[in-house]
Amino acid sequence: VRLFVTKYPDYRIVNLDKLTYAGNLANLKDIEQAENYSFERCDICDYEQVLAIFRKYRIDGVIHLAAESHVDRSIKDPFTFARTNVMGTLSLLQAARVCWNGDWAGKLFYHISTDEVYGDLPLDRPDLFFTEETPIHTSSPYSASKASADLLVQAYHRTFGVPVTISRCSNNYGPYHFPEKLIPLMIANVLNDKPLPVYGDGKNVRDWLYVEDHCRAIDLIIHNGRVGEVYNVGGHNEKTNLEVVQLIIAALGKGEIKFVRDRAGHDRRYAIDPTKIHNELGWLPQTKFEDGIQKTIQWYLDNKSWWENIISGEYQKYYERMYGNR
Repeated sequence: VRLFVTKYPDYRIVNLDKLTYAGNLANLKDIEQAENYSFERCDICDYEQVLAIFRKYRIDGVIHLAAESHVDRSIKDPFTFARTNVMGTLSLLQAARVCWNGDWAGKLFYHISTDEVYGDLPLDRPDLFFTEETPIHTSSPYSASKASADLLVQAYHRTFGVPVTISRCSNNYGPYHFPEKLIPLMIANVLNDKPLPVYGDGKNVRDWLYVEDHCRAIDLIIHNGRVGEVYNVGGHNEKTNLEVVQLIIAALGKGEIKFVRDRAGHDRRYAIDPTKIHNELGWLPQTKFEDGIQKTIQWYLDNKSWWENIISGEYQKYYERMYGNR
Protein backbone atom coordinates (compact mmCIF):
# COMPACT_ATOMS: atom_id res chain seq x y z
CA VAL A 1 0.00 0.00 0.00
CA ARG A 2 2.75 2.44 0.98
CA LEU A 3 4.70 1.78 -2.24
CA PHE A 4 1.72 2.28 -4.54
CA VAL A 5 0.29 5.33 -2.73
CA THR A 6 3.64 7.15 -2.94
CA LYS A 7 4.82 5.91 -6.35
CA TYR A 8 1.53 6.30 -8.22
CA PRO A 9 -0.23 9.47 -7.06
CA ASP A 10 -2.70 9.19 -9.96
CA TYR A 11 -3.95 5.81 -8.67
CA ARG A 12 -6.74 5.52 -6.13
CA ILE A 13 -5.54 2.88 -3.65
CA VAL A 14 -8.29 1.27 -1.59
CA ASN A 15 -7.04 -0.74 1.38
CA LEU A 16 -9.60 -3.38 2.36
CA ASP A 17 -8.95 -5.10 5.70
CA LYS A 18 -11.05 -6.84 8.35
CA LEU A 19 -8.56 -5.80 11.06
CA THR A 20 -8.35 -9.19 12.73
CA TYR A 21 -5.70 -9.93 15.39
CA ALA A 22 -2.82 -9.11 13.01
CA GLY A 23 -4.40 -6.05 11.39
CA ASN A 24 -2.91 -2.77 12.58
CA LEU A 25 -3.77 0.54 10.96
CA ALA A 26 -0.83 2.15 12.78
CA ASN A 27 1.35 0.45 10.14
CA LEU A 28 0.16 3.03 7.59
CA LYS A 29 0.09 6.18 9.73
CA ASP A 30 2.55 7.90 7.41
CA ILE A 31 0.24 7.74 4.37
CA GLU A 32 -3.26 7.58 5.89
CA GLN A 33 -3.93 11.24 5.01
CA ALA A 34 -2.83 10.86 1.39
CA GLU A 35 -5.43 12.09 -1.10
CA ASN A 36 -5.20 8.93 -3.19
CA TYR A 37 -5.65 6.51 -0.26
CA SER A 38 -8.85 5.10 1.22
CA PHE A 39 -9.44 2.48 3.90
CA GLU A 40 -12.47 0.19 4.08
CA ARG A 41 -12.99 -2.19 6.97
CA CYS A 42 -14.45 -5.31 5.44
CA ASP A 43 -14.43 -9.08 5.76
CA ILE A 44 -13.55 -10.39 2.29
CA CYS A 45 -15.96 -13.28 2.94
CA ASP A 46 -18.85 -10.76 3.04
CA TYR A 47 -19.62 -10.86 -0.67
CA GLU A 48 -22.28 -8.14 -0.63
CA GLN A 49 -19.98 -5.66 1.12
CA VAL A 50 -17.08 -6.53 -1.20
CA LEU A 51 -19.37 -6.01 -4.20
CA ALA A 52 -20.50 -2.64 -2.82
CA ILE A 53 -16.87 -1.51 -2.41
CA PHE A 54 -16.05 -2.59 -5.98
CA ARG A 55 -18.95 -0.47 -7.23
CA LYS A 56 -18.28 2.49 -4.92
CA TYR A 57 -14.70 2.95 -6.17
CA ARG A 58 -15.10 1.40 -9.64
CA ILE A 59 -12.27 -0.98 -8.83
CA ASP A 60 -10.31 -2.01 -11.93
CA GLY A 61 -7.47 -3.93 -10.29
CA VAL A 62 -7.06 -6.22 -7.31
CA ILE A 63 -3.88 -7.15 -5.47
CA HIS A 64 -5.17 -9.92 -3.24
CA LEU A 65 -2.90 -10.30 -0.22
CA ALA A 66 -5.59 -10.92 2.42
CA ALA A 67 -5.09 -14.28 4.11
CA GLU A 68 -4.72 -16.19 7.31
CA SER A 69 -1.05 -17.11 7.07
CA HIS A 70 0.36 -18.60 10.29
CA VAL A 71 0.80 -22.37 9.91
CA ASP A 72 0.58 -23.02 13.66
CA ARG A 73 -2.81 -21.34 13.80
CA SER A 74 -4.02 -23.36 10.82
CA ILE A 75 -3.24 -26.58 12.68
CA LYS A 76 -5.30 -25.43 15.66
CA ASP A 77 -8.14 -23.80 13.68
CA PRO A 78 -8.32 -25.03 10.06
CA PHE A 79 -11.90 -23.80 9.57
CA THR A 80 -10.90 -20.13 9.80
CA PHE A 81 -8.19 -20.69 7.18
CA ALA A 82 -10.58 -22.43 4.80
CA ARG A 83 -13.15 -19.67 5.25
CA THR A 84 -10.81 -16.71 4.73
CA ASN A 85 -8.40 -18.12 2.19
CA VAL A 86 -10.85 -20.09 0.06
CA MET A 87 -14.26 -18.46 0.44
CA GLY A 88 -12.73 -14.98 0.77
CA THR A 89 -10.87 -15.43 -2.49
CA LEU A 90 -14.06 -16.69 -4.14
CA SER A 91 -15.93 -13.61 -2.89
CA LEU A 92 -13.33 -11.25 -4.42
CA LEU A 93 -13.24 -13.17 -7.70
CA GLN A 94 -17.01 -13.13 -8.05
CA ALA A 95 -17.18 -9.40 -7.29
CA ALA A 96 -14.55 -8.74 -9.97
CA ARG A 97 -16.36 -10.94 -12.48
CA VAL A 98 -19.73 -9.30 -11.84
CA CYS A 99 -18.48 -5.71 -11.82
CA TRP A 100 -16.18 -6.04 -14.83
CA ASN A 101 -18.87 -8.01 -16.69
CA GLY A 102 -16.71 -9.12 -19.58
CA ASP A 103 -15.04 -5.73 -20.05
CA TRP A 104 -11.58 -7.01 -19.27
CA ALA A 105 -9.57 -4.17 -20.85
CA GLY A 106 -7.25 -2.62 -18.27
CA LYS A 107 -8.45 -5.01 -15.57
CA LEU A 108 -6.42 -7.51 -13.52
CA PHE A 109 -7.01 -9.79 -10.53
CA TYR A 110 -3.57 -10.48 -9.03
CA HIS A 111 -3.48 -13.19 -6.39
CA ILE A 112 -0.54 -13.44 -3.97
CA SER A 113 0.09 -17.06 -3.06
CA THR A 114 2.95 -18.90 -1.34
CA ASP A 115 5.72 -21.35 -2.11
CA GLU A 116 4.19 -23.60 0.53
CA VAL A 117 1.66 -24.89 -2.00
CA TYR A 118 4.54 -26.94 -3.48
CA GLY A 119 5.16 -28.86 -0.25
CA ASP A 120 8.81 -29.24 0.65
CA LEU A 121 12.17 -30.35 -0.72
CA PRO A 122 14.64 -32.83 0.82
CA LEU A 123 17.54 -31.36 2.76
CA ASP A 124 20.02 -33.62 0.96
CA ARG A 125 19.14 -32.29 -2.52
CA PRO A 126 20.36 -28.67 -2.64
CA ASP A 127 20.14 -28.86 -6.43
CA LEU A 128 16.33 -29.00 -6.36
CA PHE A 129 14.17 -25.85 -6.49
CA PHE A 130 10.49 -25.01 -6.87
CA THR A 131 9.58 -23.83 -10.36
CA GLU A 132 6.21 -22.72 -11.69
CA GLU A 133 5.79 -26.26 -13.07
CA THR A 134 6.31 -27.98 -9.70
CA PRO A 135 3.13 -29.94 -8.80
CA ILE A 136 1.06 -28.68 -5.88
CA HIS A 137 1.63 -30.93 -2.88
CA THR A 138 0.47 -29.28 0.34
CA SER A 139 1.46 -30.16 3.91
CA SER A 140 -0.67 -28.00 6.24
CA PRO A 141 -4.23 -26.65 6.38
CA TYR A 142 -2.70 -23.25 5.59
CA SER A 143 -0.95 -24.34 2.41
CA ALA A 144 -3.96 -26.43 1.37
CA SER A 145 -6.22 -23.38 1.71
CA LYS A 146 -3.83 -21.25 -0.36
CA ALA A 147 -3.59 -23.93 -3.05
CA SER A 148 -7.39 -24.06 -3.16
CA ALA A 149 -7.44 -20.30 -3.68
CA ASP A 150 -4.89 -20.63 -6.50
CA LEU A 151 -7.12 -23.16 -8.25
CA LEU A 152 -10.17 -20.92 -7.93
CA VAL A 153 -8.25 -18.02 -9.46
CA GLN A 154 -7.19 -20.19 -12.38
CA ALA A 155 -10.73 -21.52 -12.76
CA TYR A 156 -12.20 -18.02 -13.00
CA HIS A 157 -9.70 -17.27 -15.74
CA ARG A 158 -10.46 -20.46 -17.67
CA THR A 159 -14.23 -20.49 -17.20
CA PHE A 160 -15.19 -16.81 -17.16
CA GLY A 161 -12.19 -15.11 -18.78
CA VAL A 162 -11.31 -13.00 -15.74
CA PRO A 163 -7.76 -11.66 -16.31
CA VAL A 164 -5.60 -13.04 -13.49
CA THR A 165 -2.02 -13.52 -12.43
CA ILE A 166 -0.61 -15.48 -9.49
CA SER A 167 2.71 -15.14 -7.70
CA ARG A 168 4.14 -17.56 -5.16
CA CYS A 169 6.72 -16.07 -2.84
CA SER A 170 9.10 -17.37 -0.21
CA ASN A 171 9.15 -16.30 3.45
CA ASN A 172 8.96 -12.53 3.80
CA TYR A 173 10.67 -10.55 6.57
CA GLY A 174 11.26 -6.91 7.43
CA PRO A 175 9.54 -3.99 9.21
CA TYR A 176 5.98 -4.29 10.59
CA HIS A 177 6.16 -8.10 10.66
CA PHE A 178 3.59 -9.36 13.19
CA PRO A 179 5.47 -10.84 16.15
CA GLU A 180 4.15 -14.39 15.91
CA LYS A 181 6.49 -15.13 12.99
CA LEU A 182 9.99 -16.46 13.49
CA ILE A 183 12.19 -13.37 13.02
CA PRO A 184 10.15 -10.74 14.92
CA LEU A 185 9.32 -13.31 17.62
CA MET A 186 13.00 -14.02 18.22
CA ILE A 187 13.95 -10.33 18.22
CA ALA A 188 11.20 -9.49 20.72
CA ASN A 189 12.09 -12.45 22.95
CA VAL A 190 15.78 -11.52 23.03
CA LEU A 191 14.94 -7.95 23.95
CA ASN A 192 12.56 -9.16 26.68
CA ASP A 193 15.07 -11.74 28.00
CA LYS A 194 12.82 -14.67 27.11
CA PRO A 195 14.00 -18.04 25.74
CA LEU A 196 14.00 -18.48 21.96
CA PRO A 197 11.75 -21.44 21.00
CA VAL A 198 13.08 -23.34 17.97
CA TYR A 199 11.10 -26.23 16.51
CA GLY A 200 12.69 -29.69 16.37
CA ASP A 201 16.37 -29.64 15.45
CA GLY A 202 16.22 -26.19 13.85
CA LYS A 203 17.52 -27.49 10.53
CA ASN A 204 14.42 -26.62 8.49
CA VAL A 205 15.46 -24.39 5.59
CA ARG A 206 13.57 -21.34 4.36
CA ASP A 207 14.27 -18.99 1.45
CA TRP A 208 14.04 -15.49 2.96
CA LEU A 209 12.76 -12.52 0.94
CA TYR A 210 13.04 -8.93 2.20
CA VAL A 211 9.60 -7.35 2.09
CA GLU A 212 10.64 -4.38 -0.06
CA ASP A 213 12.04 -6.76 -2.68
CA HIS A 214 8.69 -8.54 -2.72
CA CYS A 215 6.87 -5.22 -3.15
CA ARG A 216 9.04 -4.44 -6.18
CA ALA A 217 8.08 -7.81 -7.66
CA ILE A 218 4.38 -7.12 -7.06
CA ASP A 219 4.76 -3.76 -8.79
CA LEU A 220 6.36 -5.40 -11.84
CA ILE A 221 3.88 -8.27 -12.04
CA ILE A 222 0.72 -6.15 -11.86
CA HIS A 223 2.03 -3.77 -14.52
CA ASN A 224 3.95 -6.09 -16.83
CA GLY A 225 3.07 -9.69 -15.93
CA ARG A 226 1.36 -11.88 -18.49
CA VAL A 227 -2.30 -12.67 -17.85
CA GLY A 228 -2.90 -16.27 -16.81
CA GLU A 229 0.68 -16.83 -15.68
CA VAL A 230 2.24 -17.89 -12.37
CA TYR A 231 5.46 -16.22 -11.18
CA ASN A 232 7.68 -17.57 -8.41
CA VAL A 233 9.31 -14.85 -6.28
CA GLY A 234 12.29 -16.11 -4.28
CA GLY A 235 15.00 -14.44 -2.26
CA HIS A 236 18.07 -16.57 -3.08
CA ASN A 237 18.60 -16.49 0.69
CA GLU A 238 18.35 -20.03 2.06
CA LYS A 239 18.95 -20.31 5.79
CA THR A 240 18.12 -22.90 8.44
CA ASN A 241 15.90 -21.66 11.24
CA LEU A 242 18.83 -22.21 13.60
CA GLU A 243 21.10 -20.01 11.47
CA VAL A 244 18.50 -17.23 11.50
CA VAL A 245 18.16 -17.34 15.28
CA GLN A 246 21.94 -17.43 15.74
CA LEU A 247 22.34 -14.35 13.53
CA ILE A 248 19.81 -12.49 15.71
CA ILE A 249 21.61 -13.57 18.89
CA ALA A 250 24.95 -12.42 17.46
CA ALA A 251 23.52 -9.04 16.42
CA LEU A 252 21.91 -8.35 19.80
CA GLY A 253 24.68 -9.88 21.93
CA LYS A 254 22.45 -12.20 23.93
CA GLY A 255 19.74 -14.85 23.72
CA GLU A 256 19.14 -18.44 24.83
CA ILE A 257 17.77 -21.04 22.39
CA LYS A 258 15.17 -23.51 23.67
CA PHE A 259 14.41 -26.44 21.37
CA VAL A 260 10.71 -27.35 21.51
CA ARG A 261 8.58 -30.18 20.15
CA ASP A 262 8.43 -29.99 16.36
CA ARG A 263 5.41 -28.67 14.50
CA ALA A 264 3.15 -31.37 13.01
CA GLY A 265 3.93 -31.93 9.32
CA HIS A 266 6.81 -29.44 9.43
CA ASP A 267 8.19 -28.86 5.91
CA ARG A 268 11.95 -29.39 5.71
CA ARG A 269 13.11 -27.07 2.93
CA TYR A 270 11.70 -24.35 0.67
CA ALA A 271 13.74 -23.01 -2.23
CA ILE A 272 12.48 -21.03 -5.23
CA ASP A 273 13.88 -20.74 -8.73
CA PRO A 274 12.96 -17.16 -9.81
CA THR A 275 14.29 -17.56 -13.38
CA LYS A 276 10.93 -16.85 -15.01
CA ILE A 277 10.28 -13.50 -13.30
CA HIS A 278 13.90 -12.52 -13.91
CA ASN A 279 13.80 -13.36 -17.61
CA GLU A 280 10.36 -11.86 -18.29
CA LEU A 281 10.27 -8.86 -15.95
CA GLY A 282 13.91 -8.26 -15.01
CA TRP A 283 13.34 -8.84 -11.29
CA LEU A 284 15.97 -10.13 -8.90
CA PRO A 285 16.13 -9.70 -5.11
CA GLN A 286 18.39 -6.80 -4.15
CA THR A 287 18.73 -7.45 -0.42
CA LYS A 288 21.14 -10.06 0.91
CA PHE A 289 19.84 -11.74 4.02
CA GLU A 290 22.81 -10.60 6.11
CA ASP A 291 21.95 -6.98 5.24
CA GLY A 292 18.19 -7.37 5.47
CA ILE A 293 18.28 -9.00 8.90
CA GLN A 294 20.43 -6.15 10.25
CA LYS A 295 17.96 -3.57 8.88
CA THR A 296 15.08 -5.54 10.36
CA ILE A 297 16.66 -5.83 13.80
CA GLN A 298 17.40 -2.10 13.80
CA TRP A 299 13.77 -1.34 12.88
CA TYR A 300 12.53 -3.36 15.86
CA LEU A 301 15.01 -1.60 18.12
CA ASP A 302 13.84 1.80 16.84
CA ASN A 303 10.13 0.91 17.03
CA LYS A 304 9.89 -0.92 20.33
CA SER A 305 6.55 0.64 21.23
CA TRP A 306 4.99 -0.80 18.05
CA TRP A 307 5.61 -4.43 18.93
CA GLU A 308 5.26 -3.96 22.68
CA ASN A 309 1.71 -2.71 22.14
CA ILE A 310 0.96 -5.90 20.25
CA ILE A 311 2.61 -8.30 22.67
CA SER A 312 0.94 -6.71 25.70
CA GLY A 313 -2.53 -7.55 24.36
CA GLU A 314 -4.31 -10.71 23.37
CA TYR A 315 -1.18 -11.96 21.62
CA GLN A 316 0.43 -12.76 24.98
CA LYS A 317 -2.33 -15.25 25.79
CA TYR A 318 -1.92 -16.83 22.36
CA TYR A 319 1.83 -17.11 22.89
CA GLU A 320 1.30 -19.03 26.12
CA ARG A 321 -1.20 -21.37 24.43
CA MET A 322 1.21 -22.09 21.59
CA TYR A 323 4.51 -22.42 23.42
CA GLY A 324 3.80 -22.63 27.16
CA ASN A 325 3.47 -26.41 27.33
CA ARG A 326 6.22 -27.39 24.88
